[in-house]
Amino acid sequence: MSVVRYPIRYAAFEWLREKKSGTDDDLLEALNKNGSKCSPDELDKILMQLEILGLITVRWVSKEKRRIEIVERQADEPRIPRISE
Repeated sequence: MSVVRYPIRYAAFEWLREKKSGTDDDLLEALNKNGSKCSPDELDKILMQLEILGLITVRWVSKEKRRIEIVERQADEPRIPRISE
């Protein structure tokens, strides 16, 4: 039996959608606690992809910490295309 790997990008987005906002440290801890092996470099790539898609905003809170927030879209806004894997 094969196990289907849930892409970390979707897990990160679901966590953020549930929490509405959080820090990069909290998100990284949640992803690694969930069983995904996510490095800080991989998290940076995921956050960049989600920000380019317009799904999140990332702001620096301090030199080492970022705040990530979900972007609330209106129902009549067009759907954003997905990044191919």
